Amino acid sequence: MKLHREGKGPIAVASCVFLLCNGLAFVLISNSLWYIQGFVLVLTTVLLGLVFFFFRIPKRVLNIDDACIQAPCDGTVVVIEEVEPDEYFTEKRLQISVFMSVLNVHVNLNPIAGEVVYSCYHKGKNLVAWHPKSSTENERHSVVYQHANGKEVLAKQIAGALANRIVNYLTCGEVANQTEEMGFIKFGSRVDLLLPLDCVVKVQLGDKVQGGITTLAQWP
Repeated sequence: MKLHREGKGPIAVASCVFLLCNGLAFVLISNSLWYIQGFVLVLTTVLLGLVFFFFRIPKRVLNIDDACIQAPCDGTVVVIEEVEPDEYFTEKRLQISVFMSVLNVHVNLNPIAGEVVYSCYHKGKNLVAWHPKSSTENERHSVVYQHANGKEVLAKQIAGALANRIVNYLTCGEVANQTEEMGFIKFGSRVDLLLPLDCVVKVQLGDKVQGGITTLAQWP
């Protein structure tokens, strides 16, 4: 397991806060109140550990299959439905949404291979990521991949109530490889996929999925 590059800043800040809090605790709190010093140490150690845990990248064997649309992230399937898109597409699409808790791995991966034909960042609110309106009102970044079969898939990174930054590494015109990194969302979020209606869904609501491993749908 290794740490994601997006964690360098937050980990450095968290480490400084850890040292500062414990330094002040041992200087300002009497040694007779050792249990308070110990409480501060335990609390800050847990919080620092959570920051390291959040930016982890576990070692995995990813599933590359050009006939499949893979999960773009770890999390829980919270939406499977037909929708009227709010951008790029004009016709109905099949939406599959995966919610990531703060305990999930937060690396976002390309669900398919294809040319990036659209990339757009939208400022917005910070509604909880499972809120129905988070797809259209929250801070988000959308990209569209055009597969070799001519079909297109939109992947939308959506910030949640705790998320404070969306990172997307793709640019229009580049060819993305399936399961390689699309981006990262810090501290709680979700990813929506908008697929052609004729795709064959392979998951159900409530399923736990793993990015780059679980197949969400297949081409017809």
